[in-house]
Amino acid sequence: MVDVLALVEARLRTALGEPDARAAVTFLGTDRIEVLRFTDLDTSSAAPTGIVRYATLGMSAQPMADPTAAVADPVAGPRVELVLSVRAGGADTDKVLRPLAVLAASPQVEGLVVAPGASLDVGDPLWPGPPFTSVLVAEPGGLVEDLELGAPLDPVRFLPLLPMTPNEAAWKRVHGAGALQERWLTSGTDLRDPARKSVSLD
Repeated sequence: MVDVLALVEARLRTALGEPDARAAVTFLGTDRIEVLRFTDLDTSSAAPTGIVRYATLGMSAQPMADPTAAVADPVAGPRVELVLSVRAGGADTDKVLRPLAVLAASPQVEGLVVAPGASLDVGDPLWPGPPFTSVLVAEPGGLVEDLELGAPLDPVRFLPLLPMTPNEAAWKRVHGAGALQERWLTSGTDLRDPARKSVSLD
């Protein structure tokens, strides 16, 4: 039997380095979800700058099942983990650990199949400050490569999360994920800024 989570953690360490913190959350009726923090700081200046990445560990232990299926397949089906990248020092982003665990547990709790282009909403701010209460699930492959597990298991995909303001989330529901990402791109939006404002949607 493949130890999926051991392989996933090894892939995260290869791509992101050694985690400097980790937290575990267990929700009633779900498997344990961990969130690992990877800090990549430039300490050469008086005020350290860099990127902090948060990655879930545990979501991929089971394949996600189509909620309309009569019986869930215990082997085949998409497997994912979530990765959030933010600039260090702009907010108390460590408060995102529990919201991330909630999102990672959503396939087990709500029967969701998390895929690129989807919106995930936690209902409360991801961290104190700007009103990011939801995220856009982006395409995988840029930061952490897919982890092949071998047939009949699907590979584990590492999906980046892009925080959205309520206005952006509402606009995305009408116009689609691609249109919102294009608006961010043309506006030069720093999606890693934990204190950013909503992009202009006029």
